[in-house]
Order: sequence, then C-alpha cells, then structure tokens
Amino acid sequence: MRGRFRALNRWCGTHRRLLRRVLLVAAVGVLLLAGGVVGSAAWIRGGADGHVFTEAEVPDAPVALVLGTKVGPDGIPSAFLAGRLEIARRLFDAGKVRAILVSGDNMNADYNEPDAMRRWLVDRGVPERKVVLDYAGFDTYDSCARAKRIFGVDRATVVTQSFHLPRAVSLCRHLGIDANGVGDDTARRYAQRWWISSTREYAACVKAAVDVLSGRDPVHLGRHETGVDDALRDG
Repeated sequence: MRGRFRALNRWCGTHRRLLRRVLLVAAVGVLLLAGGVVGSAAWIRGGADGHVFTEAEVPDAPVALVLGTKVGPDGIPSAFLAGRLEIARRLFDAGKVRAILVSGDNMNADYNEPDAMRRWLVDRGVPERKVVLDYAGFDTYDSCARAKRIFGVDRATVVTQSFHLPRAVSLCRHLGIDANGVGDDTARRYAQRWWISSTREYAACVKAAVDVLSGRDPVHLGRHETGVDDALRDG
C-alpha cells in the first residue's frame, strides 16, 4: 500500500511540475503577444501621426483612395462604405481631389465592391471618367500596394472609417505614397458593428506590421494600369 502511495505522490509531483511549466510558457506567450499588439498599434499610430485630418482641413491631393468594405446582395454599399464614398464625393466636388480610386474585393462574379462603389458615385454626380476601379483590393495592404505599384499613385487622400484610418494611412505611407487621410464617423450609429470592427484593429495592426516587414507582394500584381493617369489628364 505504501508503495502505491509513493508512486501516486511521484506521479502527482511530476504532473505539478509539468503544469507549472505549461503555465509559465503560457504566461510568457501572453506577454509576448500583448507586447506585439501594443508595439504594432504604436507603430501604426506613429506612421499616421500628423497625417489624419478633418474633411475641411485635409490638404489637396490628386487622388482619393477609397477602401472597400461590405456590399449587400443587392449591390448596395453598406452604411460603412456609403460613409466613405460620401466623403470622397464631397472632396471631389470641393476640388480637393481630381480623381477617385475605389479599391475593393471582386472575389467572384456575384460579389463586386468596386462596381458598386462606382455606381454609387456616378449616381450622385461624379463623372464616370473620374472614377478608377481596382478589383484586387483584397485588404488594406493590397489596396495601398496596388495604388502605388499598379496605378502609379504617389500622393493621395485615403478615405475610410476613423478607427481604420491610422492603419490605412500608415500602410500607404510605408509603401511609398505621400498619404493623408479623412475618416468617416457617421456609421457610429451602428454601435455594435463599429465596436466589433474597431476592436479587430488591434489584431489588424499586428498583421499590418508583419506585411510591411515581410515586404510581401499583394495577392495580384500585373502591368501598370493607366486609369488614374487618364482620369487626371482628362480635365
């Protein structure tokens, strides 16, 4: 009987030591993850510092880069996307930009953000020749990288929601675009979605840092497209 107790004690001691090691490793992992999130968010904020403006104060730029987001099954932009497009329309009407590059996801024949964005703008008076479409803006990094490498954009006003704006501006600037930004706050009335999306920004900042440090190519590259050049040349 005593032998059994000793064996049980040894087994318990071994498992207690193993549990302590697992907990220690988990604690270190949590601390490293938290440090990565905090560091990435600080890096993003630093990259956008001094380059986020109100609509009235943003400096003029040749191009507004509007980042895509959800479009309904009926092809109507979500409230988040409509808020972005409305700012771009007003910037164009005010002469603060001379062309609008809409960059979004066209993952299949039944889902097309750029076409929906163009329709929205044209229906509200923006000349179609002034709206340029990027069908491969699958995420913020890809939209910024393609604006620079495929469409030749050197200077732009980035338009998105205010919680997303520092990351978008910082990415564009790190990828070679002299970017400023204007953020939309009208969609705050959708409080739950706003909270969920803004919370996700912490993880998105980590991904942004990894994307920039790795220097990855966007999902789709190709030859230079002249759409932005043509829109700017066509006064």
